[in-house]
Parts: sequence; structure tokens; C-alpha cells
Amino acid sequence: MGSYGRGFTLGCCLLLAVAWGPALSLVPRGQQEQLEWEEKEELPPPLDHEKREEETHEKHTPSQGKDLPTSRCYRCCDPGMPVYQTIPPPQINITILKGEKGDRGDRGLQGKYGKTGSTGARGHIGPKGQKGSMGAPGDRCKSHYAAFSVGRKKPLHSNDYFQPVVFDTQFVNLYEHFNMFTGKFYCYVPGIYFFSLNVHTWNQKETYLHIMKNEEEVVILYAQVSDRSIMQSQSLMLDLREQDEVWVRLFKGERENAIFSDEFDTYITFSGYLVKPAFEP
Repeated sequence: MGSYGRGFTLGCCLLLAVAWGPALSLVPRGQQEQLEWEEKEELPPPLDHEKREEETHEKHTPSQGKDLPTSRCYRCCDPGMPVYQTIPPPQINITILKGEKGDRGDRGLQGKYGKTGSTGARGHIGPKGQKGSMGAPGDRCKSHYAAFSVGRKKPLHSNDYFQPVVFDTQFVNLYEHFNMFTGKFYCYVPGIYFFSLNVHTWNQKETYLHIMKNEEEVVILYAQVSDRSIMQSQSLMLDLREQDEVWVRLFKGERENAIFSDEFDTYITFSGYLVKPAFEP
């Protein structure tokens, strides 16, 4: 600014002083001080740049719960540019439109099986179970074999009545066709059988036995009274049908009848086996 500009500014100041001088002289001193005080209260102190920005932001930001003015314009570069609220879409109460519950639909198809998992670790071995009971005999038509061999270790006397010879030692009992409790062989495979009986006589006693088929006496084993005990045997072949029984009976006579044996050795034996099944040509 040159000397011309400074002169112009100084002239303006003089004109203002001349114009306001008479007016200020007419105002009382008390009123003049009150005016000066009001001017000081009305003029806010100067704010720094940051506070001005905050006030501008607060002034331009709409207060919560009030509608935005529609006639006021904002610049896009203002930090406090307001965001206009969007009108929410209308909502429908679905519970009013909900109908009655429908019937249950058909069951869908079964889904695919998943992949087989890996084999787990082997478990511990469990305790051994008890022995089961003996099963029923198999199909008799398919059993092409039958054989038994039994013995007795106790002596036997026939003082009062006829009695079957029961055996206490089992050597062979194929398919359990010989019953150890009754002392009888039961035929399950019809055919030709061979039987053999061996006993030991008793000193000064008679030995008198029969090999029985059902209730029929088939053959006899006999030894007279002697001072010496001897071994006696009898054998035969029989054509048996199914359910036939073969057994040994001690005969009751006028004299004492007995067979000898002891706990250490077996002196009495009874054996039999199938020679030829009946259904074979």
C-alpha cells in the first residue's frame, strides 16, 4: 500500500471522529458505560480454528428428533454434511395373514449312506463261557456210521431179580447212540450190526447172561461153577431196525449168579458197530 492508500485511510478515520463526536457528547456518562458494557457482552471472544469448526459442525448438524430444514443448502466439502433419513418401507403383519396348519407331507427319500469308518481297535478277550448241553442227534438218514465200546469195573450179583448190566467206562460212543444210564444201545441207523460181550467168571459161582434185542433173549453167555475164574465171550450179528434196543441182562437162576471185576482193571466189556446200513444197495 502506497502513500495514497495510507492517506485515504486516515481521512476516513477523521470523518468518523467528526460524525460521532457530537453524538457521544450528548449521551450521559452512566449510559455510555452501560452501552460499552453491553457491547462487550454481545461481542463473543475470538475462537480458534478448531472450535470454529466444531461450532460449524454442530450448527449444520441437525439435532436428534428434529426434522431437517428443506430450504437450507450445504456444501459437499463441509465436514458436518447431514445425512438425510430414508423412509422405511411399509411392513405387513404376517400373523394376520397366517393360515391354518396344513397336513403333514410325505416322508422324503432316504439319503445316501456315509463312508465306512475305519476299523476300531480289537477289544479284550472275554471270559470263557460254560460248556453247553449236548444237542439232539442229527439226521439219522445221513449218519452212515454207528459204533460203541463200553466197560464195567464193578462186580455184579443176581440174588433177587433179573437186572440189566449197566456200564461205567466209555471207550467209544459215536453220536451217543449208547446210553450209559440205561446200559442200552439204541438203533438210529437201520442195518446189519456186530456185537461182542466179554466177562470174567467168579470162583465157585455160576455165570449166566443174555444179549437182549428189545425184550427178546437172543444169545446166552454161560459158564458153570468152577474152582478157577476164566474169561468168557459171546458175539453175534443182528439186523436192526430203527428204535431197536440191544442190551445185556444178568439172569436169575437157582444158583448164585455173578460176574467179576475190580476198581483197578476192566474185566467186563460190551461193543458193537454198524457193518452195513439198510438203505445201501
